[in-house]
Amino acid sequence: MDVDLTPKLPKNVCGGDGGSYQAWCPDDLGMLKRGNIGAAKLGLQKNGLALPRYSDSAKVAYVLQGNGVAGIVLPEKDEKVIGIRKGDAIALPFGAVTWWYNKEDAELIVLFLGDTSKGHKAGSFTDFYLTGTNGIFTGFSSEFVSRAWDVDESTVKALVGSQSGKGIVKLDGSIKLPDPKKEDRERLVYNCEEAPLDVDIKNGGRVVVLNTKNLPLVAEIGLGADLVKLDGGAMCSPGFSCDSALQVTYIVSGSGRVQVVGVDGKRVLETTVKAGQLFIVPRFFVVSKICDPDGMSWFSIITTPNPIFTHLAGRTSVWKALSPAVLEASFKVSSEVEKKFRGTRTSDEIFFPPSK
Repeated sequence: MDVDLTPKLPKNVCGGDGGSYQAWCPDDLGMLKRGNIGAAKLGLQKNGLALPRYSDSAKVAYVLQGNGVAGIVLPEKDEKVIGIRKGDAIALPFGAVTWWYNKEDAELIVLFLGDTSKGHKAGSFTDFYLTGTNGIFTGFSSEFVSRAWDVDESTVKALVGSQSGKGIVKLDGSIKLPDPKKEDRERLVYNCEEAPLDVDIKNGGRVVVLNTKNLPLVAEIGLGADLVKLDGGAMCSPGFSCDSALQVTYIVSGSGRVQVVGVDGKRVLETTVKAGQLFIVPRFFVVSKICDPDGMSWFSIITTPNPIFTHLAGRTSVWKALSPAVLEASFKVSSEVEKKFRGTRTSDEIFFPPSK
């Protein structure tokens, strides 16, 4: 498989005083195109508004930093206005119209990861804006706008020409947008920072999994996700997705080493990953990470709503299930070596604390 798996940073797409929109380019990260995965990041400064838009791809939005407000209109539903904060994961199915706003001093940063298999461009999101210089009103003639919305010519000119911004604008501080409603978060948002832990290993790491049980909308977008926090010096067991899913990983904080092994036992990636980078593990390839002393956390989507992983080390390792004779013959080792191999990691799960 001749594809560069090197982790990459995003590139600026658009922006201004209100904030910026960055995206990972499939020409730089070939696995985006091959895996039909899109990845982008929105950053909003104080009073920054990401204008209403919809996308050609189903996505998971994850709040990396800050607090803000999001408006979400699902197909044939009323607008939901939700307060968002660090750790929030939001499932955005096809046809969802969204806007994003930051009224706080600290920057609001939202990560978007999703499936582009039905999109216009493999490996890239295409957004369709409702307003602004690239909004849908600018493409229709004044006659069509006038007749469709039953407004006069002067109103058409105001609708088409008043907003000079593109994608992201900065509002006057006096403009008041709708206040979020606590009840609107139900079934739309799952906070991974505050959720019960699915895995918790002392001095090793913790995992929160996003699936159809805690956020039913992920069934509609066809993606699962997880937030992993690895303690300083700990190791994540070598493992692979056994249901043909891709792993798309964004490093939220910290740094560490990663190795990926693919076809014919070849190591296809060995590098250091750092906060802000994105990398993708191909289907069935085995990946393992060892984090640096300060620890490391990452947010991943998996291209199935309820992913299944096979781990190759630890208490639940597939090796433990194989009979001793098979292992001896397969490795061509003595029973003594086989017993030493099988006798390790009898209590450790998927994370291994650093050796003392």
